[in-house]
Amino acid sequence: MKPFRRCQRILILSLLSLSVFAPILFVSHRLKNLAYTGRKDFIEDLSNIKYRADTLKLSAVEQEAGEGLKEPRKVLYEDTDVVSSVSYSLGENQDDKESGNVGDITDTAERKENGTNNESKEGDIQFQQREISSASGEKGQINQALVQHEQNEQSQSRKVIDQRIKEMKDVKSNHPIQKVNSNIRRVADKINEMKDQMIRAKAYMTFAPPNSQLVKELRLRTKEVERVVGRTHKDSDLSRSALQKMRNLEASLSKASRAFPDCSAMATKLRSMTHSAEQQVGLQKKQVTFLYHLAGSTTPKGLHCLSMQLTAEYFALDSKERQFPNQHKLHDPQLYHYAVFSDNVLACAVVVNSTVSTAMEPEKIVFHVVTDSLNFPALSMWFLLNPPGKATIQVQSIESFEWLSTKYKRPLIQKATDPRYASELNHLRFYLPDIFPALNKIVLFDHDVVVQRDLSRLWSVNMKGKVNGAVETCRVNEPSFLQMDTFINFSDPYVANRFDVNACTWAFGMNLFDLQNWRRHKLTTLYHKYMQLGSKKPLWVAGSLPLGWVTFYNRTVALDRRWHALGLGYDSGVVQGDVDRAAVIHYDGIMKPWLDIAIGRFKGYWSKYLNYDHSHLQRCNIHA
Repeated sequence: MKPFRRCQRILILSLLSLSVFAPILFVSHRLKNLAYTGRKDFIEDLSNIKYRADTLKLSAVEQEAGEGLKEPRKVLYEDTDVVSSVSYSLGENQDDKESGNVGDITDTAERKENGTNNESKEGDIQFQQREISSASGEKGQINQALVQHEQNEQSQSRKVIDQRIKEMKDVKSNHPIQKVNSNIRRVADKINEMKDQMIRAKAYMTFAPPNSQLVKELRLRTKEVERVVGRTHKDSDLSRSALQKMRNLEASLSKASRAFPDCSAMATKLRSMTHSAEQQVGLQKKQVTFLYHLAGSTTPKGLHCLSMQLTAEYFALDSKERQFPNQHKLHDPQLYHYAVFSDNVLACAVVVNSTVSTAMEPEKIVFHVVTDSLNFPALSMWFLLNPPGKATIQVQSIESFEWLSTKYKRPLIQKATDPRYASELNHLRFYLPDIFPALNKIVLFDHDVVVQRDLSRLWSVNMKGKVNGAVETCRVNEPSFLQMDTFINFSDPYVANRFDVNACTWAFGMNLFDLQNWRRHKLTTLYHKYMQLGSKKPLWVAGSLPLGWVTFYNRTVALDRRWHALGLGYDSGVVQGDVDRAAVIHYDGIMKPWLDIAIGRFKGYWSKYLNYDHSHLQRCNIHA
């Protein structure tokens, strides 16, 4: 028994020894062969020997591990002829050579695509070049082409990878926005559905008896949904309780539809509800319009405060201190004369400041400000405290025009619901030749304009024998479009026989008047004639514009539209480019720039010509 155990132990130890030493001998033999081949073919310098040995060992391990199942070749170049012309001596047979080739090239490509350092890239290139250097000169050129092609492929692959990464980032960055937008749409749809449910519920409540259980249930469910709609915003999610209340109301509506299945009665009720809602909307619009007009016709508290302060200071001055300088220029026809008729201190200040600040020759500008007796002290004091630089200014009161009551017996009174249209200052424009008897030309501004360009070229416009130069308002597709029959009653034979309903209209705001031709045609007398006819029968709407159309009928020359941009006081959709290009911008309408109801995007064009740090504006709490 003992010899048997001894033999068994010897056999086990032998097998263990064999399992230990056999792999060592086998691997050492393979490594010996590989190392010998490397030294035989590529011994050039010590650094190359070390790099070559490490690479061959790595290839040997890959071959050893992959003998059972060879990995597929990786084709790195499209030119198969060039690739097939390159041979490597890395093994004993052709299969081993191809396996070694694929292993080296694959390893190099993986290192380059994974962004390894520049030293490893240069080592790979040098390794390939040294392998090809033993071949002919033609093979050397082929190797350079391969290396260049490999670099091109690498740069292209990097571009593709970067592009894909950028696209993925864009998708990731846009995904939350898309998710939020879809959520907003979903919540908005649910809210609209709830509103429709409430309308249907109100309709069914009119069909059922007032104190029935169905009416009580519908009223309760409707109130619950109303609270949900009132608390829900479009950018917030609907809670589960809100959706449950919506389902509860839908169930009650289903019960009501079974109790009252007559669809025609429901349609009639919904039509009546729609008609009632439209009437309410119409009333609300009228109320809004009235409030806007009320706000536009009233004087802001700050502006009233400013006028009172300036008036008190004006009466504290001596008579000599109330005089403006350069009064000898007032009647010089060679200068540029501008007139503005207003009772608004800030509006006049902006007109004067913007005109002078944009002028190339401000010393040639003469401003004539005409106001009423109530606001004359305030306007005079403002321009005494804030003179317009090198320009000349004159402030006049309408009460000083004694010729107005002696020469023209007809008073300047017109019946109108809006006092602005019937004011004397509004109709004073038809007396320009009498107000400025020594002048040949004058530019009339409304007090709600801002000058953005130098206007010296305006004075050289060819008037073609006409009296009035104005921008036309007869383009159909523009908000400023007006027709003659908008304000003039063409159903009257007197009007229909003398004027063309299709004649082109024009705008006040910035007008160039030839006073010599005005006097020649006696247009002020013609204006008075039309005033008298309009007072006897309704020929035109109250205001200066329809009277201007008939007074200057066939005596108006069209100016380039870049001289005068309209609509900043009522149309928020005026094209920004038209505003920026215009020499004069006009806040015609009720939303004046000095009011709180002004259009915000246009208010800055006006407010930049006021110094809000001025002591008088600060005391009256007037801010931009």
